[in-house]
Amino acid sequence: MPNLVNSNNEVSHLPITQLNQLVQALLAAPSDKFFNVAKHIHLSQKDVLPYATWSKTHHTRNCIAVNDRFELILICWGPGQCTDIHDHGGEECWMYFVEGQFEEVVYGIEKSKLAVKKRKAASDGALTYMADFMGVHSLQNIGDQRAFSLHLYAKPITSCHIFDPHSEQFTTKNLAYDTQASEN
Repeated sequence: MPNLVNSNNEVSHLPITQLNQLVQALLAAPSDKFFNVAKHIHLSQKDVLPYATWSKTHHTRNCIAVNDRFELILICWGPGQCTDIHDHGGEECWMYFVEGQFEEVVYGIEKSKLAVKKRKAASDGALTYMADFMGVHSLQNIGDQRAFSLHLYAKPITSCHIFDPHSEQFTTKNLAYDTQASEN
């Protein structure tokens, strides 16, 4: 496997076409270079399928790798499945859309109310970024097929704040994995 991060912590321009390459590059790269690693991801459904699990009622969070510096999660989506409106517990997140059609809605607070700041579509091969200073967001599989997205968090997130539309307040949610890879 080619070395994706050199001794000067510079990220190679080689495409990352295997999950083990991605994990090795993240282990070798300093946290401030995670974006440089993420922008070289070129994975397909066949690359992530061994980690995929499905639920008829909600998207699944499948941990591929986790340590004190990062968390790499494959999220598997049925048609129409979406996240709650949520923050990222103060951590940065890069989302690589492996396969599917997604909509991300970013919200801000205006006059003590949640307001849509922007909507954006993402599909196969797209890379997006989210951090709490940008607002809170939700993601949805808007396609009619199963979909996959890969989420890289700079430090693991054990809890986040989710918006309860009934109370119109944020509450704390403890996060869990649906599956966790045996080797990290």
